Amino acid sequence: MAVPETSKLLDKERYSRQLYVLDLPAMQKIQGAKVLLSGLQGLGAEVAKNLVLMGVGSLTLHDPHPTCWSDLAAQFFLSEQDLERSRAEASQELVAKLNRAVHVCIHTGDITEELLLDFQVVVLTTSKLEEQLKLGTLCHKLGVCFLVADTRGLVGQLFCDFGEDFTVQDPTEAEPLTAAIQHISQGSPGILTLTKEAHNFCDGDLVTFSGIKGMVELNGCDPRPIHVHGDRTLEIGDTANFSCYLSGGTVTEVKRPKTVSHKPLDVALLQPRVVAQSSQEARRARCLHQAFRALHQFQHLNGRLPRPWDPVDAEMVVGLAQSLEPLKGTEGEPLEEPLDEALVQTVALSSAGGLSPMAAMLGAVAAQEVLKAISGKFMPLDQWLYFDALDCLPEDGEPHPKPEDCAPRHCRYDGQIAVFGAGFQEKLSRQHYLLVGAGAIGCELLKGFALVGLGAGASGGVTVADMDHIERSNLSRQFLFRTQDIGRPKAEVAAEAARRLNSDLQVTPLIYPLDPTTEHIYGNNFFSRVDGVAAALDSFQARRYVAARCTHYLKPLLEAGTHGTLGHASVFMPRVTETYRAPASAIASENATYPVCTLRHFPSTVEHTVQWARDEFEGLFRLSAETINRHQQAPTSLAEPDGLKVLTLLQEVLGVLRERPQTWQDCVVWALGHWQLCFHDGIMQLLNRFPPDKVLEDGTLFWSDSKQRPQPLQFDASQDTHLLYVLAAANLYAQMHGLPGSQDQTALRELLKLLPLPVPQNLVPIFPNDLELARASAEFGPEQLKKLHKVLEVWSGSPPLKPLKFEKDNDSNFHVDFVAAAASLRAQNYGIPPANHAQCHHLTWTWTCWDRLKVPAGQPERTLKSLLAHLQERYGLRVKMLLHGKALLYSAGWSPEKQAQNLALRVTKLVQQVTSRMLEPGQRMLVLELSCEGEEEDTTFPPLHYEL
Repeated sequence: MAVPETSKLLDKERYSRQLYVLDLPAMQKIQGAKVLLSGLQGLGAEVAKNLVLMGVGSLTLHDPHPTCWSDLAAQFFLSEQDLERSRAEASQELVAKLNRAVHVCIHTGDITEELLLDFQVVVLTTSKLEEQLKLGTLCHKLGVCFLVADTRGLVGQLFCDFGEDFTVQDPTEAEPLTAAIQHISQGSPGILTLTKEAHNFCDGDLVTFSGIKGMVELNGCDPRPIHVHGDRTLEIGDTANFSCYLSGGTVTEVKRPKTVSHKPLDVALLQPRVVAQSSQEARRARCLHQAFRALHQFQHLNGRLPRPWDPVDAEMVVGLAQSLEPLKGTEGEPLEEPLDEALVQTVALSSAGGLSPMAAMLGAVAAQEVLKAISGKFMPLDQWLYFDALDCLPEDGEPHPKPEDCAPRHCRYDGQIAVFGAGFQEKLSRQHYLLVGAGAIGCELLKGFALVGLGAGASGGVTVADMDHIERSNLSRQFLFRTQDIGRPKAEVAAEAARRLNSDLQVTPLIYPLDPTTEHIYGNNFFSRVDGVAAALDSFQARRYVAARCTHYLKPLLEAGTHGTLGHASVFMPRVTETYRAPASAIASENATYPVCTLRHFPSTVEHTVQWARDEFEGLFRLSAETINRHQQAPTSLAEPDGLKVLTLLQEVLGVLRERPQTWQDCVVWALGHWQLCFHDGIMQLLNRFPPDKVLEDGTLFWSDSKQRPQPLQFDASQDTHLLYVLAAANLYAQMHGLPGSQDQTALRELLKLLPLPVPQNLVPIFPNDLELARASAEFGPEQLKKLHKVLEVWSGSPPLKPLKFEKDNDSNFHVDFVAAAASLRAQNYGIPPANHAQCHHLTWTWTCWDRLKVPAGQPERTLKSLLAHLQERYGLRVKMLLHGKALLYSAGWSPEKQAQNLALRVTKLVQQVTSRMLEPGQRMLVLELSCEGEEEDTTFPPLHYEL
């Protein structure tokens, strides 16, 4: 068997989501790795699928055993047509189709010492103990990372041996700590002062520095240990002979490698280190450890596993567990723990089964440990992990399945029937579930539904709802999709793939989102046919909406999500559990609001820079196109109250050009001009208005506390961030105007060398607070309106522009590239640690607030006009729409005449007039809903409580 060396370039688009969690060196190690996987039942299939999607260099499959009916309950690469075929041979082709960049081959002979030398990692699944011990000893001697994974019914185990001297380059799963520097003293020790008090540095942390002006000796220095001196100060060692500190800079944590030592399986079998959160969990894990040992011994004596729910076989397993050699503690002392006989008996009764969910869970963890073994990223398991889902069985007092109900039927569900019985299988087939989201988790759920037979009966079914289309970056984790599916609706492709896994599955795809706009589709009739909902969504706003619908219709909700290396899954049952609540950290993140003037002129955090960059995207490439298109269709509909905002925006969109762009070079010229405006000219304009020595009325400096004085940047095409900004901005500008773009960075650099820097522009009005902004908007008059129409004439008579809706899951469209580059440059202006590409991808940008906006009606009662003015003055909200229930009270898109009619009315009279209903006697409040300008269409604002 010859496995070719891998020397391929990394497909960064395909593996983009992995690169967010790992890094390029780790991915390159994975791409060059060779893995041997022995055992291709359900658990082995999960490991194989995950490793191939992960992009290992080569995967060798080993399983000469013939396919049987019980395999089909969890082995999704096999079908009825593969019965009696070797599992490895039957699986190879479908495994390889998951990722053609991975070399997938099979080994049909014995596993020898010579064979093991060709691999970095060896994984055994569903293997006999004798084979585990033999190969574990060889791998430990040869320095090959060794894993054992197994499931028995509702219990699973995982063992890792990465050798006695395994180095973990990144022991944590967190980004390195960073902070902006305000000052560094010369001395021994030098004292570094941070710009903000909040930091997580600890004594002894190693740090390095970048971006410092003046004391440049620290930039890129070898890691230095620190001592936390105060809330904002750190001791950083001797700086006495360094240059004087001038400004700027970032201090960044340097991760320390850690060495771990694993024992070989023959030692760890009797002296197990188990992963547990408490002493009680540890005792249970050790009892499960003994149960597995007893099951191995039972199989060795009888040539088979215990029969499903056979009390005689189960008692024999308990007896074997009692006779085992006692386990030892960490120091080699005997552990005198009583055996939980009831637990061992329950494990034995259900051990003959093979379940897809158990294989998926253990297969995911096993593949992740393989990733750690290859890359050296993150701490490996130490060394045994036990997982059980025995709480899925009937509770105390309820009858357990009978042996005859769990006997094989020679059908694809035999592995599941062995655990739960035929009656349970029939109930599953009659269920009708709604799956919301067909992304990474959604594909896994749909695979599981197909394998367990959920909705596979005549009266059952699964509905898959997802409005998105498949992108190339989906292929590394959404295994139901293939390269030829790119561009197709996820729901439709996922449904087709699920039917191939189980032809009896009744699955219906829907490409409509589940949100308030589709309640006529997902309404009473729809939910009356649904038994439960599974949500696999990527935003807390969408999860909250789906959870609210489940609560309204009293339907169970299964909800799951991931974030980097973290994940969660929750179950919400009507009248049994609490309703869904987003994590506090997520609510805080989504609720974060930043005043407009802070974002535009005085940012102090990485979140500010990312939000500013996202607002730039929305204004330049979506709102401007919509405004221009709207004006072309109805020139008289332009509302003068918005004139200043629209004029400023369109002047920026036109930029240094004098006519609509016609070529790629025009787009580059515009992008370069906008770079100059944002990161040089605009900063100079701000500093001219507020010079460094400006003092406020109270005697304090204007540039102090959270107001960090910015520095203009000088454009340099040799700097990657500068080039990326122009590349992304020019491509987005081209897309908006229907022009071809370019990804050729070399050609762009050469073109930029030929282009002169634009003359200084002063297009960005500077308003240090919302009051000045409101005053300037109110003073927008005929002269400014004339300018606005003149700018709009540039696009008159030309094809409509294409508004660009921000899409974070497509890594080839330059959306995230633009935000990442713009945020990084903005951070450089203000000396803020820049956001990396992953942070820009994951940060929540939607403006939401879950407080109540309370407005008293007043005496005399407010008019609608005064209410809107109050919302702008008090909350900074320029209302676009105002509703009471489904009744529209106000729209910024109405004609001036229509607006004037409603603006003059008292709010209560307007509500009664629009709804044709009188207020209830004693009514104390009107609950109004609003949307505001400059926000995404699906942004949710807090309800407005208009107190009567």
